[in-house]
Amino acid sequence: MSQKPFTLLLVDDHPMMRRGLRQLIELEDDLSVIGEASDGLEALALAEQLKPDLILLDNNMPNLNGIETLKQLRLDQCQAKVLMFTVSDAQEDVSDAMRYEADGFLLKDMEPEQLIEQLREALKGHLVISPALTQTLASALRPANADATPSLTDREQQVLRMIAKGLSNKMLGNKLGITEGTVKVHVKNLLHKLGLRSRVEAAVWALEHLK
Repeated sequence: MSQKPFTLLLVDDHPMMRRGLRQLIELEDDLSVIGEASDGLEALALAEQLKPDLILLDNNMPNLNGIETLKQLRLDQCQAKVLMFTVSDAQEDVSDAMRYEADGFLLKDMEPEQLIEQLREALKGHLVISPALTQTLASALRPANADATPSLTDREQQVLRMIAKGLSNKMLGNKLGITEGTVKVHVKNLLHKLGLRSRVEAAVWALEHLK
């Protein structure tokens, strides 16, 4: 019996963009578009109603922009992966997306095949970022740790590398043979040392600094 396809909600105020994305995604057997929204308010209602696995979210929209929509989705405890998909590479937008724990930040000028690949990576729990944004992300995080060379313990480095791979606290604990509570302590400590606010920011930091 084949696995049910992952479900996606497309959020963009341009009908042509949504139509193109739907046609592209529906060529894939493991991905299915179950809804479309033209602004953030509609997206919030559909996310609650449809419970998609992943939300592909534009930023520049009327009524409620993408960043504000992302913020509200997190407040609503939405379980979907949320990927910002926009033309903007502004450092403020990238920084805000990380603050509200987006699962990725992708630019609309990427190749269609690359987009599909990134959707699948995000659904696996990995942080996905357009290559062109690596430096922007590093700059966005730099104010918190500009001149610092934090001293992480070997265990904290292990945890950080696994966070960057998208592992949950429970999965981390299983792999390291420690309790989920202990993992949470390590995560809290390393975030404090790095001057970061979330696991997503930690994952970005790890991608930039742990080679």
